[in-house]
Amino acid sequence: MPVIHWFRRDLRITDNTALIEARRHSEEVVPVYIASEWRTEHRWTGPARQEYLCGCLKSLSQNIEAIGGKLIFRCGCADAELEKLVHETKAEAIYFNRDPDPFGRGMEERVVKMAGKLGVKVCAFKDVAIHERDEIMTSTGGPYRVFTPFSKAWMKTEKPSSQGTVRKLSVPPGIKTLAVPSLENWGLKSSAQIPEAGERAARKRLGDFLRGPLLTYAANRNTPDGRTTSHLSADLRHGTISIREIYEKCVRRAKEAGAGERKSIFTFINELIWREFYMQILWHFPEVLEQEFNPRHRALKWRKAGEKFKRWCDGETGFPIVDAGMRQLNTTGFMHNRLRMITAMFLTKDLHIDWRHGERYFMQKLVDGEIASNNGGWQWSAGTGADAAPYFRIQNPWTQSARFDPEGKYIKQWVPELRDVPAARLVKAPEDGGSIAKNYPPPMVDHAREREVTFEMFASLDSRS
Repeated sequence: MPVIHWFRRDLRITDNTALIEARRHSEEVVPVYIASEWRTEHRWTGPARQEYLCGCLKSLSQNIEAIGGKLIFRCGCADAELEKLVHETKAEAIYFNRDPDPFGRGMEERVVKMAGKLGVKVCAFKDVAIHERDEIMTSTGGPYRVFTPFSKAWMKTEKPSSQGTVRKLSVPPGIKTLAVPSLENWGLKSSAQIPEAGERAARKRLGDFLRGPLLTYAANRNTPDGRTTSHLSADLRHGTISIREIYEKCVRRAKEAGAGERKSIFTFINELIWREFYMQILWHFPEVLEQEFNPRHRALKWRKAGEKFKRWCDGETGFPIVDAGMRQLNTTGFMHNRLRMITAMFLTKDLHIDWRHGERYFMQKLVDGEIASNNGGWQWSAGTGADAAPYFRIQNPWTQSARFDPEGKYIKQWVPELRDVPAARLVKAPEDGGSIAKNYPPPMVDHAREREVTFEMFASLDSRS
């Protein structure tokens, strides 16, 4: 009897844990992707990410055809569509890789309940993370709340090995399928300049990174101009490449590298650990999607989104580095990680606007929108998250520009009004509070003053306790 493999965040045929197990246990596998049916603005995604998803699905469909199979597409609630597929195919089991998000967890529970009523076996696997859920715990059995001890425990834990590629897939004939999803499925249009999607493109990005930027990552990762980071975040989010393959190839590269290069490689691995740390925070504390991680900070009086929030979204704040980051996001669906911190801190600690507004805007714009990482990053920047030194970390946009874009290359790429302005004027606030250039707005706030306001906001909480 056939089994079903339910594709979710694992859009690949290489090192796909559940797909490999499904193929191992049955001669016939029904590979299916079930598209959601929402058609309005969605809190957790947007046009750029959905367009990238469509590209990933097209690539996956072609890869499955190349090994003799056919990817089935359905649309609707996953539990209901899987139930229909079980009846159609007489499948005896449903295989899938677990989702780290609360929404995916909820659907998994519904699928398990449905399968139980039908007498169908459910086989769920770890795949999105190297270590998930409750694998990295404190000595007392609780979840880590601070990154550094978590990362040390993570490094000491034995790692699962990557597996090979599925070379052949036999799919029962005659199964009805929809067309490969397109943006029209959700009533969306995208104008973002998104990268090439799919498993082959992901593997090429990894190869390019391993041969170059990885070896200088420690020194250059905070420089937003040029190729200084992996650009693999969207591939990890959609599962066009596995986290195990990335980790193993980095470790293998470290064995043949010099001391300085090894430092860079493990600096990058540390970023992979941050990803898993935030996933485990979300797993154990799902309330962070609605509330501050630190309960004491839930009484903070954030300002409401208004005209200032719109100017931040549009990249019209008068702070060149902030505006460059926001315009890169709006144009490409991507933003360099250093700029994510700068723009997030500006919204929360210079404009004092609720971090949830920024979190949602990022999720609606980012191609690589990962709920756990995005939430963790926003709460870290706002000073409310899982951090040993929270609110008094406030980045100055002007000094950040001087440190990481001293020649103004990044700023001038994304803010054309400033292309003829000397770099020295881009890294220092105008003394008269005026505009840096014609057709460019003056700084909308005084950073030094707003920094003090942030201290006052958090100090008010201390006075209440």
